[in-house]
Amino acid sequence: MLRSTFHHLEGISLAGEASLWRSGIRDWSELAGQLDRVGAPGSPRRERIARGLAESEAALAEHRGEFFARRLPYAEHWRIYPAFRPATAFLDIETTSLSPYEGIVTVVTVHGGGATRSFVADDNLEELPSYLRRFQLMVTFSGRVFDIPFLQFRFPQWTPPAGHFDLRFALYRVGQAGGLKRIEERLRLGSRAGVEGIQGLDAVRLWEQHRRGSASALDRLIQYNRADAVNLEPLAEWTVRELTRRSVGSAVAPPRPDRPARSEGSARVGAPSGGTAAGR
Repeated sequence: MLRSTFHHLEGISLAGEASLWRSGIRDWSELAGQLDRVGAPGSPRRERIARGLAESEAALAEHRGEFFARRLPYAEHWRIYPAFRPATAFLDIETTSLSPYEGIVTVVTVHGGGATRSFVADDNLEELPSYLRRFQLMVTFSGRVFDIPFLQFRFPQWTPPAGHFDLRFALYRVGQAGGLKRIEERLRLGSRAGVEGIQGLDAVRLWEQHRRGSASALDRLIQYNRADAVNLEPLAEWTVRELTRRSVGSAVAPPRPDRPARSEGSARVGAPSGGTAAGR
């Protein structure tokens, strides 16, 4: 999907990108070979896009995900994921409150890069910021309004990865509203073996039981949090497939028999466009 993306190039809007797809241009190399689609020879616009294509090829070859993250709106960060799977962190946190000003982070699980690690308050939570530096893309569920603000309050010097694929908002775009567990059940994705029925408030109670000396409560809380993080991966895979189908796939689909095809003319690209946590 990333090589089919043109919206990160200066001067190409989402509508212009779709126009290129409809004209048959599906890849950076194809656009580089047909720059007349975006401007006359020698025009500043054409030169900017040609330069952006070269920079994109270099950034992908050098595995610099932030290049794309900083040039795409948050809603389109899902496009980065397929090219940066090995550098993706699936992250979920547990807290004692819905507000970072009233509660603390108790457990954080990071799944990705061939490992799944949990970080626990009063144990190894301080290691989390340095561990996250190895990742270029973060996948969360409602992390933009919950997980990330909590972690930034807890670790003021920590800077999240530039790329952030928030599944809550991406899933809503494809008709999957609701909390994480409800969506998992609906799509039959992920596993909650051993932690069936545990909800967010139960996680708070488990932490309180742990603080009172229950080792089993902490084990159960970590297992629950790990399920939340690990299950984000199959959800991300499903969501990216669906969004790709609805974007590139729909743009190049043949017209319906009962509707005449619209002429694309020269397929010139349009002007640039302006660029509470759900139950989990």
